[in-house]
Amino acid sequence: MSNRTNFYINGEWVAPTTSELLDVINPATEQPIGQIAMGGVEDVNKAVAAAKAAFDSFSQTTKEERIALLEVIIAKYSERLEDVAAVISEEMGAPVNLANKAQAPAGLGHLMTTLEVLKTYEFEQDLGTSRIIKEPAGVCGFITPWNWPINQIACKVAPAIAAGCTMVLKPSEVAPFNAIVFAEVMDAAGVPAGVFNLVNGDGPVVGAALSSHPDVDMMSFTGSTRAGVEVAKNAAPTVKRVAQELGGKSANIILDDADFQETIARDVFGMCTNSGQSCNAPTRMLVPKSRMDEAAAVAKAAAEQVKVGDPSAEGTTIGPVVSEVQFDKIQNLIQKGIDEGAKLETGGTGRPEGLNAGYYIKPTVFSHVTNDMTIAQEEIFGPVLSMIGYEDDEDAVRIANDTLYGLSGYISSGDRERANKIARLIRSGNVHVNGAPNDQKAPFGGYKQSGNGREWGEHGFEEFLETKAILGYSAG
Repeated sequence: MSNRTNFYINGEWVAPTTSELLDVINPATEQPIGQIAMGGVEDVNKAVAAAKAAFDSFSQTTKEERIALLEVIIAKYSERLEDVAAVISEEMGAPVNLANKAQAPAGLGHLMTTLEVLKTYEFEQDLGTSRIIKEPAGVCGFITPWNWPINQIACKVAPAIAAGCTMVLKPSEVAPFNAIVFAEVMDAAGVPAGVFNLVNGDGPVVGAALSSHPDVDMMSFTGSTRAGVEVAKNAAPTVKRVAQELGGKSANIILDDADFQETIARDVFGMCTNSGQSCNAPTRMLVPKSRMDEAAAVAKAAAEQVKVGDPSAEGTTIGPVVSEVQFDKIQNLIQKGIDEGAKLETGGTGRPEGLNAGYYIKPTVFSHVTNDMTIAQEEIFGPVLSMIGYEDDEDAVRIANDTLYGLSGYISSGDRERANKIARLIRSGNVHVNGAPNDQKAPFGGYKQSGNGREWGEHGFEEFLETKAILGYSAG
């Protein structure tokens, strides 16, 4: 892919102003698979200038023009779907099946959902004698992660385009190649020059330059809470809007009337999906204290059915985690769980048997965890489950909410009314009842240190709009 060491600025692939290159590592082999250029402040300045210049005209396009543009983007993305899946599998270790059926299609889903929102959205309404107008927020800076990379790119870019904003994207330098394919899609779709720009680089240089830039009107960031704090600090002096989708430590309450065999097995598998690298993964499983051993036996058996291996191999359930940094962090947290007295049911430190290279993690289940343990409070971002006992429904809710995070929650019960009642008490942006999947039309985002603002669907679209009141607009 010839564009990998260039940036996409003002409708062209251009050489970076810096000479630094970064190896991109295949986490399944620990070997380089290519390089990207690492941008500098001047590259960000050029991209922002292009976006600012393009905003004057693109912000004035009609709804119909933006509908037509999204339709072309969707068509061009569909043509590259297999390419997107292939690079995601190679650069971040997603099994081929997951990359083809979930990772790559997630981006297409957000484009299509946004198109449907745009078709029916009313940008103007009268309120008394005033006209209320929703206008594009301006130049947007996007910083996206490596775990569901194209999902997070598309769920920002699509509504920004639909709203009439222009943008500069800094994807994760750990898994950047899918973003380059996405930029090629935007170019092939004829997105006007300067509307979409791509600059690769790291957070301390490119991310900071984008977040602090006086001509960027809005930052949308997805990543760790620690990095999100830095984005907010950098953005504060220019008082720009900041939307953040950050970490999570989601509680999964298994009520005593749930089918333990079916529910726990399902949720262990769900927790392990994408090697546990999902911010909304149900990593704290809350079960009745009196049935802890029974629940742990089911979880252990389920985890031992998860096949860890080569992402390209048939039958692989989960591949490696994305990097050596993540591997080491997870290993340390698993050891911390052992040291702090949680009961290790299965898994543990070290690679799975037979895997001597690659950042592979054993699917790990801890039971008899207390909510003050490190593994119950810190986001592990790997296939590691902490099982915590509770006394009654009220205690379960208390434990579920006893966290810095508030991204997602999960509840399973044979009584839907009971589950719905508890769902209202969970302090999180999403609550999944009885295994309900994600819904791209519903808002996604968190409470507390899981962030602010919402993505996906109409709620995500409105994050990219400013509200203007023209007073006396319809006065006689």
